[in-house]
Amino acid sequence: MSTASGDQRAEPDGEDARPRPEPGIDPLETVREPADPACDVFLTGTVFLDIIFTGLDSAPVRGTESWARGMGSSPGGVANMATALARLGLRTSLAAAFGDDHYGEYCWDALEQGEGIDLSLSRTVSGWHSPVTVSMAYEGERTMVSHGHEAPHPDGPAVRPPLARAAVASLAPGRTEEWVARAARDGAQVFADVGWDDTGRWDLAALTDLEHCEAFLPNAAEAMRYTRTDCPRAAARALADKVRYAVVTLGAEGAYAVDGATGETAEVPAIRVEALDPTGAGDVFVAGFVTGTLADWPLADRLAFAGLTAALSVQEFGGSLSAPTWTEIAAWWQHVQHDDRQDPEALRARYAFLEALLPAPARPWPPRRAVPTIGFRAAVP
Repeated sequence: MSTASGDQRAEPDGEDARPRPEPGIDPLETVREPADPACDVFLTGTVFLDIIFTGLDSAPVRGTESWARGMGSSPGGVANMATALARLGLRTSLAAAFGDDHYGEYCWDALEQGEGIDLSLSRTVSGWHSPVTVSMAYEGERTMVSHGHEAPHPDGPAVRPPLARAAVASLAPGRTEEWVARAARDGAQVFADVGWDDTGRWDLAALTDLEHCEAFLPNAAEAMRYTRTDCPRAAARALADKVRYAVVTLGAEGAYAVDGATGETAEVPAIRVEALDPTGAGDVFVAGFVTGTLADWPLADRLAFAGLTAALSVQEFGGSLSAPTWTEIAAWWQHVQHDDRQDPEALRARYAFLEALLPAPARPWPPRRAVPTIGFRAAVP
């Protein structure tokens, strides 16, 4: 699920937090060449308007009214991934349909103006109302209710991706997206995740676009079902026969990855945090791994960075609202070295690579950030 932008957060009591200066970090600075495409990452999909309730003591009970202690609104769906990528400094292009209602206007403005995402391949659809998701977070989990209709395609459904370093695709059994093959032919590294297979068949051959992918990032349950294995690490090794990088998330245990070309493996434990809302954490994990891969970091560093960004995201509510910026990563790095509740020595060793990235006097004037509510046009004094 969602948001609009960079550094503003809604506190549990509903106030808008102040925007913070954001360092100008380009994680790909050392690998960029003059002939590189202008776009780092392309993605396409459905943008939802997310309404997130937090601070619920329990799941809603039929026939009763529940009050939440926190609430926010933000762009969701594919906007989660787009926002996470953009906040990590990647030049991100999104092709999506937006309704011409207030929800659609808010989402467009939040993504384009608040996050700096390129929407030149997106379109506004007259008379089409924006899809909406209501998310209720409690006990470290969330329940969602969504509504929407497929956007009409007046010029045909084909998506023509720009030249890009990478693309992110969401695979589904039996569905082939022509743009995925096109992006791969044009030189993009395609990173793919997957959702739950409602058919129950869990047929890896049904993920037809997997053959065009550089990396596949399922969770442990998905990976084991698709490979007919009873161990997520064995599942990752089996998937590495299909893609260059097989990455399996292990929940509270962390993540495990296999480089199918070299046979290298990496496993990184999860960072212990107090989770508020897990919405969008998977998208943030993928964004972190994409960033590390495009920057050509060692496999273990990519995995560690992806896990760190996901851990930071679950401490805030919402999908895109919670995607961390470099400011928040730097703040975590400073804090963790003096946090006796963690293992600071182990974390300092594991995340030492951040020292070369984190700088940085802040910009004197931060970029404009979206607020986590549709109602306000400016920050509340």
